[in-house]
Amino acid sequence: MRESFDKQLSALSSELIEMGGRVEAAIVNAVKSLEMRDKDCILRAREYDREIDEMERSIERRCLKLLLRQQPVASDLRLISTALKIITDMERIGDQAEDISELTKRIAEYGSEVQLFNIPKMAECVIKMVGDAIDSFVRRDLELAQQVIAYDDVIDKLFNETKEELIGLIAKNSSYGEQFIDLLLIAKYFERIGDHAENIGEWVIFSITGEHKNDRIL
Repeated sequence: MRESFDKQLSALSSELIEMGGRVEAAIVNAVKSLEMRDKDCILRAREYDREIDEMERSIERRCLKLLLRQQPVASDLRLISTALKIITDMERIGDQAEDISELTKRIAEYGSEVQLFNIPKMAECVIKMVGDAIDSFVRRDLELAQQVIAYDDVIDKLFNETKEELIGLIAKNSSYGEQFIDLLLIAKYFERIGDHAENIGEWVIFSITGEHKNDRIL
């Protein structure tokens, strides 16, 4: 019985890795759509989001089957409940990657060259965060999960710098106000993706220690 359960847990980890890879690809696609203003990337973003939604449902079904058909101990329950939390955050990241791609439609209509400020750097950082967050779960790596959480400060700093620059530009040149607001929204979406990666790191710590932030849960 335990051997079968462990095989199912291994399959769960594999599905999470696959979903994480798809989420990372969605973020990369969003950045490409922004930098190149490529309509194909915008269409691809919708496909990525659909695939991520399907993966979320598949993993959710696997988790529920494990809970219903097996007799998991406390550490198993933490692992499965963490997987359910992680896929929720990854699904939201997929949504935000699609939102970024959709915003590039309007940016493409401006016609002129658009300065992206810290946004490409933010994208690079959140891709690293998401990848490390999933790795920390699969490898049961407490230290890596803690590094993911700490790294969110880098994203927040980049976002705040970008926000201050864009707000200053809006005040100086209101004729480009809509363009700057769209860029600010995109930066905010990347900042939120960082928050979701941080959430994943926190749930990984819970799966290992039974503690989530300041509260002991299970």
